[in-house]
Amino acid sequence: MRTFWDELALYLEYLKAIGVKTLPKKKAFERFLKLDLSPPPKSLAEIAKEIEGCTRCKLHRTRTNIVLGEGPENATLMFIGEAPGRDEDLEGRPFVGRAGKLLDQMLGAINIRRAEVYITNVVKCRPPGNRTPEPDEIEACLPYLAKQIKLIRPRLICTLGLVAAQTVLATTQPLSRLRGKIHEIDGIKVVVTYHPAFLLRYPSYKAQALEDLKLLKRLYEELK
Repeated sequence: MRTFWDELALYLEYLKAIGVKTLPKKKAFERFLKLDLSPPPKSLAEIAKEIEGCTRCKLHRTRTNIVLGEGPENATLMFIGEAPGRDEDLEGRPFVGRAGKLLDQMLGAINIRRAEVYITNVVKCRPPGNRTPEPDEIEACLPYLAKQIKLIRPRLICTLGLVAAQTVLATTQPLSRLRGKIHEIDGIKVVVTYHPAFLLRYPSYKAQALEDLKLLKRLYEELK
């Protein structure tokens, strides 16, 4: 049976393998729910127009497309990942690569259609080489994510991976401490699970992810 330290060591190994050299600082996360969002956006199209041509961080220099997100404006459930990858950058849509296909399978396992949920990322432009977003990049995109949440007002959020979980929950706790619990931000319930890209690299964690999805499904059915 793996201990917390075993999981931490494995996750650090994964981060190193994908080129992560530094972890975001807590300061960036603490600002997430303190943003002044008045007046709220009227539509996702309004947010898309605002973010068009964004140069708030250095990621604009290497992107092909901004990936705002997709799904209905009245979605009960929102998924929040880390950042677009190569395929997402090319198509301008979230989760369309290998990780996206696995996410679709994960949704299918709990009988939820992709078309009924809203899917986005913390960072809207692809970091070079699919590296983890840096603190200044996360902070630059927080207003857009916060506006998406305020507009859609989902009743349930599922974060995918460490960066999304720590950003949304304004914490620096490891994923192993956040999983398996029902969190809440501003009246919205939050469930934490692994990013599909992590599961592709470490498939032995899929069983744990399935348990997270079962919890998500139960909450989703209660809220619908």
